[in-house]
Amino acid sequence: MSEFTHFDSAGRARMVDVTEKSVTDRSATARGRVFAAPETIAKIKAGGFGKGDVLAVARLAGIMGAKKTPDLIPLCHPLSLTKVAVDLTLDEAASTVEIEATCRLAGRTGVEMEALTAVTVAALTVYDMCKAVDKAMRIGDVRLVEKTGGKSGDFKQD
Repeated sequence: MSEFTHFDSAGRARMVDVTEKSVTDRSATARGRVFAAPETIAKIKAGGFGKGDVLAVARLAGIMGAKKTPDLIPLCHPLSLTKVAVDLTLDEAASTVEIEATCRLAGRTGVEMEALTAVTVAALTVYDMCKAVDKAMRIGDVRLVEKTGGKSGDFKQD
C-alpha cells in the first residue's frame, strides 16, 4: 500500500491513492460558530431578514457545501455521501449561531473535510445574509469534534 501523503516521491502534489484501503463505515462531526451582535441574533430569531430564514438557508448551503468539497479543496476525493446533517442553533446568551455538521458514508476515505466544509459554508451564509446589519460578525471555532471509522481509528474532542 502506498504511503498516505499528498506528495509523490518527487515532491509533486497528488491525490492520495486509496485503492487498497478497505471500505468501512465512516462519519465525522464538525462544529463552528458565528459571533454576532445581540441585535443580529434577535433579528435572526424574529425572522427579520428580507433574504429569508437565515438558519434554513444556511442549513441548505452547508449541505450543498459538503457535497461540493472536492470542488473547493484541492486533492479531496469525490465521495458518495450517504448523510449530511447540518444543525444551526441560536445561543442568545453568548450571542452566537452554533453550527454542527455530520457527514457519513461507507467508503475508503474519511469525511472530515466534508463536515468541516459544511460548517464553514453554513457560517459564511449566515454572514452573507446578515452583513447588511452587522459587518463585525466573526466566524470561529471551526473544528473537528468526532470521527469514526477508517485506518486511523476513532477521534473525539469536546
